[in-house]
Amino acid sequence: MTLPVLWFNKLKKTNFLILFFLIPFFKSGAQELLCEINMNAAGVQSVDQRVLTDMKRAIKDFMNQRRWTNDNFKTEERIKCTIALSLSGTVGNYTATAQIIASRPVYGTSYETKLLNFLDKEWAFQYVEGQPLDFQPGTFTNNLTSLLAYYAYIIVGLDYDSFSKLGGKNYFQLAQQVSQNALQGGLKGWNQFDGTNTRFFLLENIMSQQFAGFRESLYEYHRKGLDTYSEKPDDTRPILLDVLRKLKVAFEQRPTSIFVKTFIDMKAPEFIKILKDATKPEQKQEAYALLTFLDVQNTDSYGELLK
Repeated sequence: MTLPVLWFNKLKKTNFLILFFLIPFFKSGAQELLCEINMNAAGVQSVDQRVLTDMKRAIKDFMNQRRWTNDNFKTEERIKCTIALSLSGTVGNYTATAQIIASRPVYGTSYETKLLNFLDKEWAFQYVEGQPLDFQPGTFTNNLTSLLAYYAYIIVGLDYDSFSKLGGKNYFQLAQQVSQNALQGGLKGWNQFDGTNTRFFLLENIMSQQFAGFRESLYEYHRKGLDTYSEKPDDTRPILLDVLRKLKVAFEQRPTSIFVKTFIDMKAPEFIKILKDATKPEQKQEAYALLTFLDVQNTDSYGELLK
């Protein structure tokens, strides 16, 4: 299968990650993210729409105009993502829940598959109209830019993981640096004691050696699985079953893993769609057994595999 130029360029990116640490940021070429910002401010007292408009613009510009890598992305290669904020608090001092979603295209189709769909319930930040959103990777400036930079690096890292085995490693390390620096702010979500469904444990799971096999399977799932399915569906199904087996190993090691749960929640419909058409009954049966083990609460939805 011949990849179009933009996909070839993206696959090459992981060969140049070392340059990230050697070359300063520069502004030529397109930035990496194409991020939409949605806001619901019903919980904010006496909010001025002008302030919200300014905040939304500032956050969007921060995500989309900053360079997060030293790779040159074409406009059509930018990673699509959304941050949906449900705000509460008072003007200037906000708390929020944030739904962060990122996706990537599947080769040979018009379909986009999710890389991340995570609900972060522990956003707290200050914002004043016209405030510049300053950020330096090695220091803590404020919680808002730390939150945004953390998720920018997570999104980029997951995208790179989907194009090469463990390709996002350096970006997860940068997210970890942001997370460690943000502890200085004393706000929730950055600390291991803030609960298991937090951004701390999302990153901890991603970087844990316990999940190295599962992380490698992100590449297998996307490049060897979804990207080849339209041309070679029968070759794709054994690959997806092997991904499920690795998921089972990770789940058995850490049943409360937010990383594993997030992946299953995102990908369950894709597993069903691809594996329900398997021509070998044993493939359907194994898929059903694995998925119901991993996601027992949704056992009924996996019955479609056995029809």
